[in-house]
Amino acid sequence: MAAGEEEGSAAEPEQEQEAAVEEPRSFKDLGVTDVLCEACDQLGWKVPTKIQIEAIPVALQGRDVIGLAETGSGKTGAFALPILQALLETPQRLFALVLTPTRELAFQISEQFEALGSSIGVQSTVIVGGIDTMSQSLALAKKPHVIIATPGRLVDHLENTKGFNLRALKFLVMDEADRILNMDFETEVDKILKVIPRDRKTFLFSATMTKKVQKLQRAALKNPVKCAVSSKYQTVEKLQQYYIFIPSKFKDSYLVYILNELAGNSFMIFCSTCNNTQRTALLLRNLGFTAIPLHGQMSQNKRLGSLNKFKAKARSILLATDVASRGLDIPHVDVVINFDIPTHSKDYIHRVGRTARAGRSGKSITFVTQYDVELFQRIEHLIGKKLPAFPMQEEEVMMLTERVAEAQRFARMELREQGEKKRSRNDDDDTEEAIGVRNKVAGGKKKKRKA
Repeated sequence: MAAGEEEGSAAEPEQEQEAAVEEPRSFKDLGVTDVLCEACDQLGWKVPTKIQIEAIPVALQGRDVIGLAETGSGKTGAFALPILQALLETPQRLFALVLTPTRELAFQISEQFEALGSSIGVQSTVIVGGIDTMSQSLALAKKPHVIIATPGRLVDHLENTKGFNLRALKFLVMDEADRILNMDFETEVDKILKVIPRDRKTFLFSATMTKKVQKLQRAALKNPVKCAVSSKYQTVEKLQQYYIFIPSKFKDSYLVYILNELAGNSFMIFCSTCNNTQRTALLLRNLGFTAIPLHGQMSQNKRLGSLNKFKAKARSILLATDVASRGLDIPHVDVVINFDIPTHSKDYIHRVGRTARAGRSGKSITFVTQYDVELFQRIEHLIGKKLPAFPMQEEEVMMLTERVAEAQRFARMELREQGEKKRSRNDDDDTEEAIGVRNKVAGGKKKKRKA
């Protein structure tokens, strides 16, 4: 019951702030110091976003903050600026810890800290799985100002790295807290909370307020102020959302049809498993598309490589599992395709949040087969709208089936070859290296793109 009262009292300042939202026009108006305002300017952050207007003044007053905001709304700036400002006032090593659910998000947050803090010499270290622990231990021994970590690997260092502790920590941030807890990091988070000082500032950021997040709030926050920018589950206004209802055996053909129809755009295609991500990437490569996969079975270097190729627009199609649905800021995604419908409706919001970021427009298309109707209805119920069907020419799709079937055959052969290679060399292959088979199909089958 106490938590309910606390939440009630925490929500009151939110009402007061609502009225004042219009006034602040710059980071300086929010109370951000000059040197950090310059850093924001160099990053091209001209005006603060809604969540920054709400959260930064409260955080600068030294309050704990719960930030509820949709993805792509500038959450990183909302917690990084108050931390860096506090660090300027009282310089100290091992000052702040940011917990994130995925490795890619950790690297992205680190980049923002480095960029914002470059003029004041801030050092940050990323501590995530998939990377050699020895080099991480050496980085921790240098005592950086900010640690950005996934919970599992951090606990590993807290238990096994001699001389490393967080007893002097002043700030704890949990970014995408709902996802940290959904990925079953609860025991790790509990261990971390036990070994860091109670006398600290805590920022909890989440796109969705779940029961687990409320429980975490009680454990970790003191009289927090709630800064909610989107109270309902929301998808961005400028996003055009569609669905297509198709027989599951023709899914690949419909995918190829849509990629042809919308040629010239950049695509993010979400699949449900690592294997399907890899298979579909090979299939599309065989048909002449520049597609690249990103999933949990690839090594960390390959994952970052894939991401960077896509970010640099060297590849126009990124196929991913939900490892990439949260928090990754890739500015130029034009179309998100849910090739496999997400089993959790909330993941839909995060997936389609990869496009239409920072005020741009975008499209999302969800494939619904005869087996997905109930899941699709749940998504419509969650976002509170009925989606329109994407206009299709069925006969044109059927004309593609023969070529797609051949590419499927080659993709299966390549997957098999990769499996054997992996077993013999125990190596990661992100399918960038063509494995002979592809050349056979590429010869006679040059893709005819629609203008």
